[in-house]
Amino acid sequence: MDTHDVVNQAPPREGLDEYGANAALTEAVDRHDADWAHHRLHLTGQRVGTASFQHDAARANRVEPLLHTHDRHGHHIDEVEYDDSYHRVIAAAVADGAHTGAYVEPRPGANVARAATFMLYAQIEPGHACPVSMTHAVVPVLQQHPTVAGEWMPRVLSPAYDPTLRTGKPSALFGMAMTEKQGGSDVRANTTAARPLGDGRYALTGHKWFCSAPMSDAFLVLAQAPGGLSCFLVPRVVEGSGVRNGIRIVRLKDKLGNRANASSEVEYEDAVGTLVGEEGRGVRTIIDMVAGTRLDCVLGTTAGMRQAVAEAAWHVRHRRAFGALLIDQPAMTGVIADLQLETEAATATAMRLARAYDDDASDAEVAFRRLATAVAKYWICKRGPGHAYEALECLGGNGYTEAFPLAMRYREQPVMAVWEGSGNVIALDVLRALAREPETLDAFDAEVSLARGADRRFDAFADHARALVRSVGASGGASVGASGAASGGASVAADAEPQARARELVATLALALQGSLLVRFAPAAVADAFVASRLSEGLGGAAGLYGALPSGVDAAAIAARA
Repeated sequence: MDTHDVVNQAPPREGLDEYGANAALTEAVDRHDADWAHHRLHLTGQRVGTASFQHDAARANRVEPLLHTHDRHGHHIDEVEYDDSYHRVIAAAVADGAHTGAYVEPRPGANVARAATFMLYAQIEPGHACPVSMTHAVVPVLQQHPTVAGEWMPRVLSPAYDPTLRTGKPSALFGMAMTEKQGGSDVRANTTAARPLGDGRYALTGHKWFCSAPMSDAFLVLAQAPGGLSCFLVPRVVEGSGVRNGIRIVRLKDKLGNRANASSEVEYEDAVGTLVGEEGRGVRTIIDMVAGTRLDCVLGTTAGMRQAVAEAAWHVRHRRAFGALLIDQPAMTGVIADLQLETEAATATAMRLARAYDDDASDAEVAFRRLATAVAKYWICKRGPGHAYEALECLGGNGYTEAFPLAMRYREQPVMAVWEGSGNVIALDVLRALAREPETLDAFDAEVSLARGADRRFDAFADHARALVRSVGASGGASVGASGAASGGASVAADAEPQARARELVATLALALQGSLLVRFAPAAVADAFVASRLSEGLGGAAGLYGALPSGVDAAAIAARA
């Protein structure tokens, strides 16, 4: 019957090269010295764009992980069962070096290429990115400690994936466990105890409120040793004996999103671990891993923004209403253009940050990434959920159904803002850096200032950012240390004014950095529209709803890049 013909619906968005289709990403890879990776990134883009990969991504989020605490005879096994689709997704990501590719082949742009690989996989299926990210982030910690590096580094650098729990594996994935019920971000309130065994190892007893990816081969864990809060490498299987370690998975978290990834509560019953670093220096030891995972929060959110705007743009380029394609109607053109602006800014920032993590980073680059990672983590991750919602709305009722990927993406984006320090923790960490590490502000300001003179509106906003730092940042860094751990210093009352304005400050710094990058590197239409909509009226434009662009911007040219 004619009334039952399916017309005016977008075809499946599959069979694409997701790398080649992403102009902002390909340009950034080229710009930041990773042009040598274009070929392999195109291959990855084609792989994640296939119908079969997208089917696996959808299935991994619907057939959720299942916890088995005991076998049928009553023995503790503490295993999480994943659907085969999840294993196929993560195996492909590891094979392509989304975890530790930058360390396997260190060279200028290595972290840029790895970041792009990570983003391409996370764009389609975000849950697997958690253990991939933690394995990437553990490498700088292992590198500094030869006692554990000799055993574990070859395994984390391997492109193989083996989901079984056993000894003798040539590959490994890592997780981390820091937070506890009573402390959350205040990890110095941890009560998990580490008892020396006399042979260089420790027995850990206690609990962790959040332990992501509990089927990882090993974890960095914070626990109270005789010398204070310390960092330990705790394997799932005790090396040499083949016996499963005393890690009991109590339950899996029933989460808003991130459904393909198992997050758990665990208890330790004399779990055997090896001290990493010195007793009492646990936060200092694990902080490099935290920095790496914070970077990947930026990458993961940016990947989600790309998926959201790409799906929305695909729909409106194939859907007609009121006699015209949706994309050709000015109201919709403005929405897609504004969503793309946000994605462009996030992509430019993420890739610039990734370049600062390469081995050839100067002292100034290290200082820049210290502050810029926290700033970007706060702002970009905060922008993710609203961006996903607006993209979902472009699909109308279809977007609200589970048959399309944007419902999953809408649930996914908030986790990036929560993981590795929620908003206040990150904002206070920025205050701490400004007060205690002034070289970070110098490096950040130098990067922002590279765009001065190109646009008077940007210059005015950069001046505003400097003035805000002088009035807020210089006096506000005393009370929060790494990962939110209280580190002494001024009282809360003394810090009340800087803390109350910390979010305003961090948002301003983020917009200044994004504006600088786009003014220097983006097409003129993108740079002009970003400055006009985000910087010309302070935070007014960025705080508003998507699609309300100022007059005079070239919305069609920007939307075309989506």
